[in-house]
Amino acid sequence: MTIVAEQSRELPDWRNPVIPGMNRPGGRVRVALWLVSVVGEGNPFTKTELRTAFPDESQIDRRLRDLRDWGWVIHNSRDDESLRPEEQRLVKCGVPVWMPHQERPQEVGAKSALNAAERTRILSADDHMCRSCGIAAGEEYEDGVATAKLVLSRRDVVHREGPVTTTRVTLCERCAKGGLAQKADVAGFLSAVDQLSPLERRAFARWVEAGKRARGEMERLWGRYGTMPADARQEILRSLTSETE
Repeated sequence: MTIVAEQSRELPDWRNPVIPGMNRPGGRVRVALWLVSVVGEGNPFTKTELRTAFPDESQIDRRLRDLRDWGWVIHNSRDDESLRPEEQRLVKCGVPVWMPHQERPQEVGAKSALNAAERTRILSADDHMCRSCGIAAGEEYEDGVATAKLVLSRRDVVHREGPVTTTRVTLCERCAKGGLAQKADVAGFLSAVDQLSPLERRAFARWVEAGKRARGEMERLWGRYGTMPADARQEILRSLTSETE
């Protein structure tokens, strides 16, 4: 782990913090100070390291999860495929909870736990299917080994304007273990859309508005062409090439 020396000199000691306005800082405050002072943004840590640092806190794992309600972004191996199962990563520090009179952010995306209504809303917005491979809940995978189970995974969203936010996306358990970019780069995506021709942009906008990709006549013809035998494909090829000469 990396010691963040510059910050640790300015912060209360996470082992026994003395903070004006707080009688006895609780586990959430202490673990936040530990993350900033000892771990540092962008660095991984293990559950063993966390529990060793706080042997007197029986609920320290819960106190760590509570920080997500305060805008702290902490990924596990499901969110970041480069992490081992026992590792987590401090992606971004949130509200400095060791300072008195701090207010908790209200956005749902920062929460570590979702209630049933919030889960239903997100699943409905994602059409109850994995946004990576498109499989629906209970649908059998092509290999026939198992059926799909959907989970909600955290993703950072890079906006064209404004700060990075954290939200949820619906994935199947297989895709959640790896394969989807850890950031949803809206700014980069829109920059790529800007490179399309006006005709292509209008067509793409219709797909987005409809929520599905509409197959054009050329794609339908290509599908029919692919089903034809070799001699029929050769006849079509000769006809098309003669027209272009």
